[in-house]
Amino acid sequence: MKRKTFAVLAATALLATGCNDTKGGGAAGKTIGVDYPRSDTDFWNSYIKYVPQYGKQLGLDLKTTNSENDIAKLTANVQTLIGQGVKGVVLAPQDTAAVAPTLGQLKQKKIPVVTVDTRPDTGDVYMVVRADNRAYGQKACKFLGDTLKGTGKVAMLEGDLASINGRDRTDAFNQCMKQGYPNIKVVGLPTEWKGDVGANKLQTALAANPDINGIYMQAGGVFLAPTLNVLKQKGLLVPAGDPKHIAIVSNDGIAEEMKAIGAGQIDATVSQPADLYAKYALFYIKAAVAGQKFAPGKTDHGSVIVAPRPGVLEDQLPAPLVTKDGAYPGSLKATDPQLWGNQIK
Repeated sequence: MKRKTFAVLAATALLATGCNDTKGGGAAGKTIGVDYPRSDTDFWNSYIKYVPQYGKQLGLDLKTTNSENDIAKLTANVQTLIGQGVKGVVLAPQDTAAVAPTLGQLKQKKIPVVTVDTRPDTGDVYMVVRADNRAYGQKACKFLGDTLKGTGKVAMLEGDLASINGRDRTDAFNQCMKQGYPNIKVVGLPTEWKGDVGANKLQTALAANPDINGIYMQAGGVFLAPTLNVLKQKGLLVPAGDPKHIAIVSNDGIAEEMKAIGAGQIDATVSQPADLYAKYALFYIKAAVAGQKFAPGKTDHGSVIVAPRPGVLEDQLPAPLVTKDGAYPGSLKATDPQLWGNQIK
């Protein structure tokens, strides 16, 4: 789709919010269901705070549930939302394979679906709202590879490989290291997105590999505090320039990561846009209910819509690398007020 066409549609949808309330009536009053995937990480708690804010701006009547990282609960929650008469559903399935039957049921009932953060392995959705997770892994790899000058050993706290996000970040990081930094060994630590699992495996990895000089955390909201605790216990939580410093790059962009970068505890993160996830997930589900159509191409909000497989569109939102001083090529300064992690209260 051409940029101009998308901009017109976006402007039309946003202007409509000025003349509709949230109590029903008109296209803007449609009841929308939103299932939150979990509320045990700072990133997802931030997303949860943004959803009602943008729902109000878009004139939507929101019904919300929380599946708590449990596909069975997600399935039950969708049944609840259907019973509440929702006209569209926003999901963030953490198990991207097991959600297929639920998507099939929603399709039969002609209820459109937007998924946020993850792309289902199979099944139809109106739009996927996420960032390029392969780029997360590549950015982390290049930053660590350059920081370590191409040599060393890196521990990677992997996300759940049942999730496309975990697979994308892991595969891209490994491939980039193999091709660009062959003298850096990667020690993969599967965690299923669980902080306690990550901490235990990092403890074991550091004991077996005292020469680890880099860490890639695939989710700062899950792994930041546990990782810093482990390093502190081992006397390894020291700033850059100290011979014992372990270079760390993360993903998420939460406020705590920005503070940790400023304090020299970690070196960088990739800011995953929790605010834009909420904003555009709701924008697209409203568009779906209204019968609007989109196509691949550049958008008016700095992203690109791609077609990862036939019949599925994905709006890949920008996710910048963040460093302390913004000096690394392509990175933003950790104190940049434009970053959502510096805006969240």
